[in-house]
Amino acid sequence: MKKLIEIPTFWIFGVLLIFIVIGMVSFFSVSKTESQIPIEMVAFNSLTDEENALIPVSPKDSIVKQVAVNNDIKASIDINYGKDQVYSVTFNNTETNTTGNLVVYVDLDKKTVLGKGFTSK
Repeated sequence: MKKLIEIPTFWIFGVLLIFIVIGMVSFFSVSKTESQIPIEMVAFNSLTDEENALIPVSPKDSIVKQVAVNNDIKASIDINYGKDQVYSVTFNNTETNTTGNLVVYVDLDKKTVLGKGFTSK
């Protein structure tokens, strides 16, 4: 009789262990996916309503480049930024009569928006 009780307990413990492992794997894969937001979407989410209205089609209609921080970029980002490279996200077709295309500068971590400005005409 004792052997009959031990077998179902063993199976229940095994099934619970399998569900715990599946849950942990699912949790870590979801958290990894959330951190992989495209840079252009990080930049787009930082825009004001007025800046957002300049984008005629889609935030995917942009150019992402890793660029060296120069004096023009320094004027648009946080003064305390210590790295020498940033990502620039240039939204195409956002130029106006007085400005060039809208550019958002993103840290190399691909999550932190450092500043924004316009290209020169």
